Amino acid sequence: MVPVNLTVSLRQTQSVIREAQNLNMESPVHYTDNIPPEDEENQEISSIADSVRAVEKLLNYNFTDKKLLEEALTHSSYTGSASYQRLEFVGDAALGLAITNYVFLAYPDADQGQLSLVRAASISTEKLARVAIRHGSTEKLARVAIRHGLYKYVRHNATALDEKVMEFAISIQEEDDAEVHGGLIKAPKVLADIVESVAAAVYIDCNFNLKDMWMVIRDLLEPIVTLGMLEQQPQPVTMLFELCQKDGKQVDIRHWRKGERNIASVYVDGHFVASASAEQKENARLHAAKASLQKLSYTSSDMMRPDIFSELNGEMEIEGAKQKLHELCGKKKWPRPDYKVDREVGRSHEKKYVCSVQIEINESVLLSTGNEKTRIRDAENSAASAMLRGLRESKYV
Repeated sequence: MVPVNLTVSLRQTQSVIREAQNLNMESPVHYTDNIPPEDEENQEISSIADSVRAVEKLLNYNFTDKKLLEEALTHSSYTGSASYQRLEFVGDAALGLAITNYVFLAYPDADQGQLSLVRAASISTEKLARVAIRHGSTEKLARVAIRHGLYKYVRHNATALDEKVMEFAISIQEEDDAEVHGGLIKAPKVLADIVESVAAAVYIDCNFNLKDMWMVIRDLLEPIVTLGMLEQQPQPVTMLFELCQKDGKQVDIRHWRKGERNIASVYVDGHFVASASAEQKENARLHAAKASLQKLSYTSSDMMRPDIFSELNGEMEIEGAKQKLHELCGKKKWPRPDYKVDREVGRSHEKKYVCSVQIEINESVLLSTGNEKTRIRDAENSAASAMLRGLRESKYV
């Protein structure tokens, strides 16, 4: 079979996305799915050698073994050459570990649940994620492929792929804002496969050095979803259940299918609120929850007003105060709290510690000291608890 000519379909796809850019849509996370500049779009891709050179330029990386990149840009429908399937297997794992390392180092004070949320929203791979999150991982990587125009460099013999990519690009255009948690149209798996395969090609070409691979691939994945973004745009289903629970309301989400569409309807205290449909059940659930939040007049700011003083330990100190102070500083865009051990008391086998914490607010430095504790971690938490109380008494929160 003769390889499919992608010139017309790709330009149509890119034109659709460019129209979305021109709408100048605003989003809480401040990004759109951009495409390459006009001059790059109009370049004719006539051979795999051209594709390799173009992707090397995009990555700002020259392959030692260019056959790896050729393989990464070859779909299984193309005969006469190895496809990217083996590389996709490696890229899936490599990207998962790379983003896990990045998230772990970027958020030293985040707990396991927060780290999992950021990883899942950023690039959670199918080997790492639950079924409900898999679709989001494919979609995140598919948007990366669209944003950088990677699809036009792939050689294949399947015309149906062009139609799926076009449909996905149109769905991006029709979004009101950038979707962190999932759109209405199922992302073509081929787009995510390309990103994983290219990442694997870089990983192997770097002699399986994960750090070197990350330095090359990271820019391709930007914008990487951050904890701050998730706080501004929380997961709609979680947000709906938590906010309704605070108000003593019961949420029920019911699902059914109509033809090829999945439909989700939200009921609160037995009353219908909103519904949405999508190709995938989880995306229908997401958008039904999002519509319900809007109808019930709940906003993400409601999620950012937890009563941080509600959980007290036996010494009337705030449970998890250090993490809560860290989150508060992030939301207020204050510098991170600075902890230090002020003094140690007692003998070595029964030593106790006193810690202090300081933060800078509007060119002022606030300092609080905690109680004696047998562990430094507990002493820091005690200092953070004192700081939170001081911030409330001073009307900062």
